[in-house]
Amino acid sequence: MARVLVLFLDGVGLQGEDPKKNPFALASMPALVDLLEGRRLLASSTPFVGERATLLAVDACLGVDGLPQSATGQASLLTGRNVPAAIGLHYGPKPNRLIRDILEEDNVFTMVRRAGKRAALLNAYPPRYFEMIQSGRRLYSAIPFALTAAGFELMTDEDLRQGQALSADFTGTGWVAHPDFPPAPVYTPAEAGGLLATISQAYALSWFDYWPTDYAGHRASLEEALDLLETFDGVLGGLISARENRTDLFVLTSDHGNLEDLSVRGHTRNPVPALLIGPEKLRRQFAANLRDLTDFADAILNTIRENFPEPHART
Repeated sequence: MARVLVLFLDGVGLQGEDPKKNPFALASMPALVDLLEGRRLLASSTPFVGERATLLAVDACLGVDGLPQSATGQASLLTGRNVPAAIGLHYGPKPNRLIRDILEEDNVFTMVRRAGKRAALLNAYPPRYFEMIQSGRRLYSAIPFALTAAGFELMTDEDLRQGQALSADFTGTGWVAHPDFPPAPVYTPAEAGGLLATISQAYALSWFDYWPTDYAGHRASLEEALDLLETFDGVLGGLISARENRTDLFVLTSDHGNLEDLSVRGHTRNPVPALLIGPEKLRRQFAANLRDLTDFADAILNTIRENFPEPHART
């Protein structure tokens, strides 16, 4: 059986090798470099097909003028529809009514549920988040909105304590730094990656939303970017080590560029990565028609349908 784990890195594009602008050219990322057989996450590294991984450059602009934005980019990933073209512009960060209507109509979590399988967003959210959502002081971003629209529940601090979810920074360091958040475990990056691999086995589709990368891009802080990327590489190393001989497919992608060009504080029109980790056959099938953000939903669903027959869904 093959499960799909999506590692969504918000605001990560593919660009050149200038270490003054692109932290991916400078950061110490041994797990990623080993996976790509000596290459880095750069535009010049694509296309690549290796023993364990495939790396492609994917269009995030979708034929629409302007800079890609989070809400429309994520909605396109989640639904397989060209959402910026449908509403007439790139829009974000949070989905407006038009985008929410599209996500409610159908999205990849709904598709998985309709197929009788289990899906989850593996991020844990603190009580304050739910309070702000319920009061209207905060809006869902596209990914948690899609999950809840499909009838699945978001993970809570209790799931975090029970080892069934991870905090947004993977390790829990950021979570415990908030004095008003409930207690939570803290992991090394490698431990967090191993736990992510374990948790994901319970679902046909699991998704992790790593949004700190986009925040760091907007702040244009090289030091912060390097710290985030090196932490993520530790998580990736732990994830790969825990994978062992599993036939699962790990998919790393993004909604738009940002972090790869710290010479600007905004988004870019650069392509985004599609990094596929897993058996060659699954990677080849997934990548066959992967050209832009709208191609992911079908690729995810087809992988699950063909390789993960499971008769029940989690509510």
